[in-house]
Amino acid sequence: MKLVVALLLVILGAPSQAQTVWKLATGYRAESFHTENLRQFAKDVAAATDGKLVIEIHPNNTLAKLADIRAKVEAGEIAAGEVIMTSLVKQIPAAGADSVPFIVNSFDDARRMWEHQKAIVEPALEQRGLTALYVVPWPSQGLFSTRPIRSAADLKGAKMRTYNATTVRIAELTGATPVDVTMTDVAAAVTAGRIDSMITSGITGVENKVWGQIKYFYDIRAWFPKNLVMVNAAAFKALDPKTQAAVRQAAAAAEKRGWAMSEAAAAAALGEMTAHGMKIDPIGFEFRNELRRFGEKFSIEWVRATGQEASAILIPYYTGVAR
Repeated sequence: MKLVVALLLVILGAPSQAQTVWKLATGYRAESFHTENLRQFAKDVAAATDGKLVIEIHPNNTLAKLADIRAKVEAGEIAAGEVIMTSLVKQIPAAGADSVPFIVNSFDDARRMWEHQKAIVEPALEQRGLTALYVVPWPSQGLFSTRPIRSAADLKGAKMRTYNATTVRIAELTGATPVDVTMTDVAAAVTAGRIDSMITSGITGVENKVWGQIKYFYDIRAWFPKNLVMVNAAAFKALDPKTQAAVRQAAAAAEKRGWAMSEAAAAAALGEMTAHGMKIDPIGFEFRNELRRFGEKFSIEWVRATGQEASAILIPYYTGVAR
């Protein structure tokens, strides 16, 4: 009996393991490959820390709207979040390299671009009280059209879906009419004939089942926008060193896995569109050269508008200098 009492006293007196819970907000769908990757990241962290750190994933704008996530994480209202990199340009201009069109032509190019960006973006995030965890791109932005496109001139008079300053400028340069349409309204706009062309990823085309009206897709690889997963810096620093290391390790795995998932999603989208009768046409020599010239024009304009940070990214990117 004395032994039982002694054991009970030891158990009751032992300190219980403290558990930390992070709520992570994302504006993207629960079915998105980005969200799937986040869930695996959370599982890896929980396993590596024996449940000491739990990350709850809140997709579909349920915890915070996509446009508000960065500010809420920065203020400490939410522990962590996922945002699209281009949403940071007002606070961190270097993040705008993601939206300079026609200069990134492959996933490998996108990786090189991130290597040059991160040397500027990550310290800038830390200055704002944010710690970057990992970055994963979306598949490239392609061109959807109801009619064949052989050159930029074929877009003249088209009703082009636009959703930011870059897409508006592309519409203007090609003589298309810009029509502001949000992602959630794409299917309705296509069905109603309000738009007959758009630049977006193959994933968006598949999700909106655009093949009923839009028959052509051109993988022009306009740009590869990237999502950034971040955490409040104070919340991260509050973790013990071993837990911090576990988070970093899981984040590195999530980044590697996420890039592979993005490439797989791009290939799957092309297959789905083909299966539904869409023509995945190659880009002609003339059109490719026109897009390249657009890229040079946009690059120069971005450097002029942004200054030294833009040069620090684009010059080594163009010249192939490794960081």
